Amino acid sequence: MKKLLVLPLFLMAFLISFAQRPTGQRAEPITITGTVFDKDTGQPLEYATLILQSVRRPEMVTGGISGIDGKFSVETTPGQYHVRVEYLSYKTYELKAQTYRSSVDLGTIQLEIDAQQLADVVVVGDRTTVELRLDKKVYNVGQDLTVRGGSVTDVLDNVPSVTVDVEGNISLRGNESVRILINGKPSALSGLSPQALQQLPAESIDRVEVITNPSARYDAEGTAGILNIILKQSKTAGVNGSVNVFAGYPDNFGGALSLNLRREKFNIFTTTTYRYRDAPGNAEFDQENFDDAGNTLSFQDEIRQYQRQDNSFNTNIGFEYFFSDKSSITNSLVIRNSDGENTVDIDFFNFDEVRNPTIQRNRFTEEDETDENVQYSVNYKKAFEKDGHELTIDYQYSTGKEIENSIINEIVLGETTGLPTEQTINDEVQINQLVQFDYVLPFGKDNQSQFEMGYRGTFNNFNTDFDFGILENGVLDRDPNFSNELKYKEYVNAAYMQLGTKVKKFSILSGLRMESSDIGIELVDTDEVTDKDYINWFPSLFLGYEFSETEQLTISYSRRLRRPRSRFINPFPSRSSNTNLFQGNPDLDPTFTNSFDLGYLKRWDKITFTTSGYFNRSTGVFQFITQETGDFVQIENPDDPDNPVLVPVQARTPINLATDRRFGIEFTTSYTPKRDWRITWNLNLFEQQLRGDYTYTNFQNEVITQNFDADNFTWFTRVSAKVPLPGSIDFQTNLFYRGPNKDAQNTNKGILSTNLAFSKDVIKDKATLSLNVSDLFNSRKRRSETITNTVATYSEFQWRERQITLSFLYRFNQPQNQRNRNGRGGNEEEYEFEGT
Repeated sequence: MKKLLVLPLFLMAFLISFAQRPTGQRAEPITITGTVFDKDTGQPLEYATLILQSVRRPEMVTGGISGIDGKFSVETTPGQYHVRVEYLSYKTYELKAQTYRSSVDLGTIQLEIDAQQLADVVVVGDRTTVELRLDKKVYNVGQDLTVRGGSVTDVLDNVPSVTVDVEGNISLRGNESVRILINGKPSALSGLSPQALQQLPAESIDRVEVITNPSARYDAEGTAGILNIILKQSKTAGVNGSVNVFAGYPDNFGGALSLNLRREKFNIFTTTTYRYRDAPGNAEFDQENFDDAGNTLSFQDEIRQYQRQDNSFNTNIGFEYFFSDKSSITNSLVIRNSDGENTVDIDFFNFDEVRNPTIQRNRFTEEDETDENVQYSVNYKKAFEKDGHELTIDYQYSTGKEIENSIINEIVLGETTGLPTEQTINDEVQINQLVQFDYVLPFGKDNQSQFEMGYRGTFNNFNTDFDFGILENGVLDRDPNFSNELKYKEYVNAAYMQLGTKVKKFSILSGLRMESSDIGIELVDTDEVTDKDYINWFPSLFLGYEFSETEQLTISYSRRLRRPRSRFINPFPSRSSNTNLFQGNPDLDPTFTNSFDLGYLKRWDKITFTTSGYFNRSTGVFQFITQETGDFVQIENPDDPDNPVLVPVQARTPINLATDRRFGIEFTTSYTPKRDWRITWNLNLFEQQLRGDYTYTNFQNEVITQNFDADNFTWFTRVSAKVPLPGSIDFQTNLFYRGPNKDAQNTNKGILSTNLAFSKDVIKDKATLSLNVSDLFNSRKRRSETITNTVATYSEFQWRERQITLSFLYRFNQPQNQRNRNGRGGNEEEYEFEGT
């Protein structure tokens, strides 16, 4: 890792020092001024961009932005320049080869709406938080008031088509098999568990791209699709940035600093954040136990209180060097550290068959957790003379380490001594490498056709060392029945080709991806070794037709897979409760899915409407099953020592259970009745048909076959409204409801949650003060019923209680709603053609 960092750091230091070296007597600077207006309304355009490109040295680019009155003033050296004035969704104003020997006023510049852009990006700039496109949705984080001071999972939970459940698990169109990318690449920052993403702050995110049916250029991972999180980086010349501080209740405070330095030949950028969070949660399990004849034997009520305290530090440092206007190299380093103390306080209430109290006990878990992630990446991009002809090469190296050390104490009320103290130590380490190149070649008349090819190799190693035992006098007596070490290796080599063309209003894109997978699983202590090698082919086909600039239709097909990861493969049980366990299954195989999608987009003056119908057929689907382990927790009854209380132990684990057919329809409507108003409504309805039988041998050595066929119709909807209030205050509210649903063994009730926020610009619009409330009515709870042969359980689970956050954002040399781009050439559509 140290060797990898030496070259880019040396290069950065050299270039900075070189850039500061005197090169002889320079000419006196001149000033270019002007004023930018909307041609139709006559209103000044704030944050329009002036770009000055040297004719003699095209790689030399400078510029600036217009103020609230539409005026700009840029200092430069005398010379000959190409001049452009740009504003997102407006036609570019352009002057070629202008010679300026002294200061000049360009006068009034009128820009008009670009209808061609509006056909693709329906509502843009600072008018919306959601851009609707044919193949994806782009969610602009900086515009959303309700996520300020929050995390990336708060951001994702407001994105159309996306839901985040009470445990932080992310779903796309109701399917948890979604691939999370950061800046178009897999990342250690997406973490060892769903909770790791909650450490990435919302302030570091520019936008989220939702791709529901990816083509062959994308990684085949994720049967539901891809969520691509783009981190912030400015392209504005000079030094600019922002400072954000926030505080809230329950205890939640921190800050974020974003800086960017742009010069002619290089760009340096960083985003650094710190946050402390105390996130209380709660859960309840009401359990009824039966014998084989269905007679009630006993009851157990379990009440949990969670307290999660976390300190996290994140920094992203990058350096981009421009060899010319056609080629550049970018180095970036991301570091994420967090540590915290989590406690789980559980009260157990046991009853006999007629619900007379028997015993009461308390189980208290105190967990210390540390999490460290480091990621280094380098990207080279070469653009050729023909527009769109380009080559990109990437290398990425990342490491992650997470240690959880838990001490578990339990007492029975009425006894003078407690039960033995338990300890679990879970040490997880991952090392991931990525090598990738992508080549794009346009050809044919007007470059209407395009050929693409690429390679990607991912080499991931995942190691988990789990120890469980009894802690006596500070020494752990390790229990070999529950302790082991898991080594998991996943090497995937992939190659793809695809060809696309457009003839008048009709377009077609077809591709084929091959992935060769080498999976290795080893349980060290028990000497269990499994190797899996397989080659899979993933075709894709996309057809599109443009009725007009405002009406389009697409149909697509792709084949994808879902590989088991993190908690799905970790076989070591959670011990916070000793009667309701969760553990992964390292022998899971991938799920394969054939996905079909039909999409339609229509835009009117103030309304944009998109809809899509989809059908997925999956085999080897992961399902969580709950069954009795045959173990019992024996608890001495103080009132009746000769008859201890026996509580059966249940374990919940994933298996490749069945075939899953999922079909549904989705609607998204955006309405902008007037400036600064926006109402967005998203509705997703789908039917899931699960078919499968599970056969196992129970603890009594009986072969049991269970049928898990299930038909589940469910839906979710989200309404977002942003309106101005008196006093120049912006108000936004988001309302989300997920309907009841069920799977093989669980029936889940509906969930309703509401977020709201207020925001006001202050200090001459250079700063913004925001107040947001997450889960206003404290109703975001999962309520479920689980039925097995001998146990019926009703549960409620709330991962995080209502959160109130006040934030203050100050910008310097930066537009109020600047679209921070990815820093690799400034092309807004760059990830459209990037193999991931």
